[in-house]
Amino acid sequence: MGSSAATTNGVVDKGADFANYFCTYGFLYHQKEMLCDRVRMDAYYSAVFQNKHHFKGKVVLDVGTGSGILAIWSAQAGARKVYAVEATKMSEHARELVKANKLQDVVEVIEGSMEDIVLPEKVDVIISEWMGYFLLRESMFDSVLCARDRWLNPGGVMYPSHARMWMSPIKSGLVDQKIRDYDGAMADWSGFIKETEAYYGVDMSALTKPFDEEQKKYYLQTSLWNNLHPNQIIGTPVIIKEIDCLTVTVDDIRDVRASISSSITEENARLCGFGGWFDVHFRGSDKSPAQMEIELTTAPDEDLGTHWGQQVFLLHPPRNVQFGDELKINFLMTRSKENHRLMEVDLSCEIKRASGKPVPPLHKKFYIE
Repeated sequence: MGSSAATTNGVVDKGADFANYFCTYGFLYHQKEMLCDRVRMDAYYSAVFQNKHHFKGKVVLDVGTGSGILAIWSAQAGARKVYAVEATKMSEHARELVKANKLQDVVEVIEGSMEDIVLPEKVDVIISEWMGYFLLRESMFDSVLCARDRWLNPGGVMYPSHARMWMSPIKSGLVDQKIRDYDGAMADWSGFIKETEAYYGVDMSALTKPFDEEQKKYYLQTSLWNNLHPNQIIGTPVIIKEIDCLTVTVDDIRDVRASISSSITEENARLCGFGGWFDVHFRGSDKSPAQMEIELTTAPDEDLGTHWGQQVFLLHPPRNVQFGDELKINFLMTRSKENHRLMEVDLSCEIKRASGKPVPPLHKKFYIE
């Protein structure tokens, strides 16, 4: 996943972007991780093969084909032609896999970025597995929308066709662990300062504040990838963003804003933060609906987790809440100025007690890295 700067004054540095992001997807071990995600695989497989009418005799574009499996399925479902676009050297493996499955006459693998390549014709279907952590991290959806605007025929369909982002209050022991980790890091720094002055005669305490800010960001403000159990959900889940992949624009997803309400559904609960997840749907379009609508969800599940898990935003310190307490949440997610594939979240919450007792509001900034 991306780590260093990839944008300057809002302009993407393609070299840095490739090094940070695309290179991860050029390794088979990473492709294997995604291919072993049964929830992901089953949803796409069902979406294609239970809606063959969208593929039979049609031209398909697979954006970010990776190993090529979605392109292969599209061809097996009867597509006349499939263009499988991949920005990394994984394209060579995809080409080999297509040939091994005797589909080289239907599937054409093209190495290059979606923004730069040129196709010989328009397409009827765009299929892509573009979703990042909490849906929009990685910003791959931008490339899918670029493909749609350049190459999708009027009346064409998107796979998936719709997406939603969700959020819910949670309880979690991670909040205490992260506070202990932060306290430990600061205690270690304190010892480091004393030793450096005693042994080497240099007072390092002038750097305590920036070190503290650095450790707070790492331990207390960076949202976590986690597999939540359904019993960690202590309030009503709420949709914070709905997306129609056929009509949404990049401007619509650059900033995600929501003012939402959730009710606490557990007695004597400990509000430790918020969990975020997404789902996507394959339902075709109004003009050409799916025969079988398929859902892929990354919601907390006791048995069937996905490689996406959930995004967890922890509150320090946690707050005690009661059944019936109302949470008024203001949520803003923007792209990091340093790397457009990473996200920053501004989250505030007012707790309205069922008892009427006032509670100080919460406000916190998080980083999705």
